[in-house]
Amino acid sequence: MGEQTFVEEVLESPNPVVVHFGAPWCGPCKMIEPLLTRFQAEWGKQFKLIGINADENLKLSSRYRITTLPTILLFEGGKVIHRLEGLHRRDDLWTELQRVLVHPPQANVQPEVIPSDRG
Repeated sequence: MGEQTFVEEVLESPNPVVVHFGAPWCGPCKMIEPLLTRFQAEWGKQFKLIGINADENLKLSSRYRITTLPTILLFEGGKVIHRLEGLHRRDDLWTELQRVLVHPPQANVQPEVIPSDRG
């Protein structure tokens, strides 16, 4: 994603944007990506989901100080309003996104355990 595309798609978006920084070689990134896609499908157009290859977008990775993959940044009004680093369990990720995003659904979400490197 180029700089101008990032500005248009993320910084100038009228809706909240969830930006997932990952890489093709990152196993945890591959695990979290389908969860984010599922959340977006369940929550409809309440937020936009953008995936960014951190290796191919070093300028953006540097600007947002991406040192851990995966890293999820939540943007609203062109500003980072929340940051999640590393792999999280499905229910923890759901709770964090629900807490920050506007009007998420009141679904009965069953926890799905995802291994964490956070001990």
